Amino acid sequence: MKAPDLLTPTLWKDYELIDSGRFEKLERFGSRTLRRPEPQAIWEKSLPEEEWRRLADCTFRREGRSEDRGEWICPPRMSDRWSVEYRYREMSLRMRLGLTSFKHVGLFPEQAENWNFIYDSVRRIAAGTSRSETPGRPRVLNLFAYTGGASLAACAAGAEVTHVDSVKQVVSWSRENMEASGLDGIRWIVDDALKFVRREVKRGRIYEGLILDPPAYGRGPEGERWILEEQITELLGLCSRLLAPGPSFLVLNLYSMGLSALLAKSAVNQLFGPAADEQFGELYFTDRAGKALPLGVYYRFFRN
Repeated sequence: MKAPDLLTPTLWKDYELIDSGRFEKLERFGSRTLRRPEPQAIWEKSLPEEEWRRLADCTFRREGRSEDRGEWICPPRMSDRWSVEYRYREMSLRMRLGLTSFKHVGLFPEQAENWNFIYDSVRRIAAGTSRSETPGRPRVLNLFAYTGGASLAACAAGAEVTHVDSVKQVVSWSRENMEASGLDGIRWIVDDALKFVRREVKRGRIYEGLILDPPAYGRGPEGERWILEEQITELLGLCSRLLAPGPSFLVLNLYSMGLSALLAKSAVNQLFGPAADEQFGELYFTDRAGKALPLGVYYRFFRN
C-alpha cells in the first residue's frame, strides 16, 4: 500500500501562515493579518508576543470556555469584510471574507490543493466527453459546501454544479463568491446533506464528481443532527450509488481531530471499491519558522 501524501498549497499569493504555537495561529489573508485559536498548534511560538500584537490587525477572543465561539477585536472603523483571490491555470477565483463569531472567515486556504484537483478532474472528464457521441457538461455534487470554493473550482472548469449546505446565509455568501469570480449557473440547495442524498438516490441521479466536506458535528435547516462518526458510513454508501461508473472523481475532507487519512481510505474503498488513481494524506501549511501545521485529512480518487 502506498504511503499517505502530505500536501500544501503553493500558489497562494493572498494567504500566508506567518507563525503558530501555544494553540494559536497568525495568518495573512490578503490585506489583513489575523490571530485566532488553533488547537493543533501545540508547540511554542517562534515570534515574540510583541510581534504578534504588532502584526495582527484583528484578534479572536474566546467566549468563556468555548473553543470556537467568541468575538473579534479590531481597530475602530475597520470593515469586517474584504476579498482575496486565487489563481490556478485558467481558473481565477475571488472570494469575500468576513469575521464570524465562530472564528472562521469564510475560507479554508488549505483546500486550494483540492480545488486544483477538482478543476483538473472536471477538465479531464469534459475532454473525454467532448470526443464521445453524447457530449455534455460533467455533473458535480458538493455536499456541506460552505462558501463554495470547491463549487467555484468545478464551475470554472465547466461543470454543472449542485451546491448543498444547510445554512441559508452561507449559501448566499457562496453566491456572492460566484458572482465576484465572474461565474454563473451553480444550482443552490439549502438542505440537510444526508436527506438530500437519500432523495437523489431515489430519483436515480448520477454525478461525475462528488465532493464531501462534512463537519464533526452539525445541524440541518430543520434541526437535523449530524455526527460524523455515526453517519459518515451511510452517507458514503448512498454517494457510491450516485457516482457515475465511467470517468468520475471523489473528494472527501475530514477535519475531526483523531480521524486519519487511512480511515478515510478504508471507508471509501469498502463502499466504492478500490481505486487505481487515488491519493490520501494530510493538508498542511508551514509557517515562516518551518513548523508544519496539519489542517485536515483528505482522500480523493479519479477513475476511468
